[in-house]
Amino acid sequence: MSEEKKNITRRDFLKTSGVAAGALIGGGLIGGLVGYNVNNNANVPGKVMPSEHATMVPQAMQFFQNSRDFQVLSNATERIFPKDDLGPGAIDLGVPYFIDHQLAGQYGSNSREYMHGPFAVGAPTQGYQSRLTRADIFKQGIIKLEEEAQKRFNSGFSSLEGKQMDEILTAFQKDEVKMAGTTSAFFFRLLRTATLEGAYSDPMYNGNKNMDGWRMKGFPGHQMAYINVIESEKFQKIEPMPLGEMR
Repeated sequence: MSEEKKNITRRDFLKTSGVAAGALIGGGLIGGLVGYNVNNNANVPGKVMPSEHATMVPQAMQFFQNSRDFQVLSNATERIFPKDDLGPGAIDLGVPYFIDHQLAGQYGSNSREYMHGPFAVGAPTQGYQSRLTRADIFKQGIIKLEEEAQKRFNSGFSSLEGKQMDEILTAFQKDEVKMAGTTSAFFFRLLRTATLEGAYSDPMYNGNKNMDGWRMKGFPGHQMAYINVIESEKFQKIEPMPLGEMR
């Protein structure tokens, strides 16, 4: 593999991660920045505290029961989708709250999915294979992230430097961490997919704060029509529109 292909930047990632941001909301996207197969932004600070957000839904934890677990989640998502000169990262986009609220609902309970046996470790292309719900997997995964931080660096996950967090997340991606009823690689895929969905979802779901995720991709959101610009040969930069403001 050439050095050019190895050094994937966040700008390249945002350009190529899906034809349209809306595609992420339906089925999710297998992609991300943190991982042993891409070049990470090593200059992003390691310890990040969740910031205050003002969106359509109250910003309060609904699933996680303590601030430590929520902070671990926040820092993990920030390493996957870090803030840089291109735009905000996962925390400023409200991704941790997006994931928290999704886990508190039907996404977390798998209530609309077939959850009976037999259960087997399937290929990554075979979809959901665990007897555990997403809520159970995230609970265990967050605990394992903290345990792995203590084991490797004798410190909590949220107190680590960015490269140390990346080392742990990469170990999960490579399935090097033992988990019960699922695999660490599967947890990492869930976490990465949920992070990206939170960055590009409609703001009514608590992610994509101020539609900045859409702005980074030049996605116009939910426009009523394009009749006034459809025949133009020039690229149209359109201010994005959320579902809550459609009339």
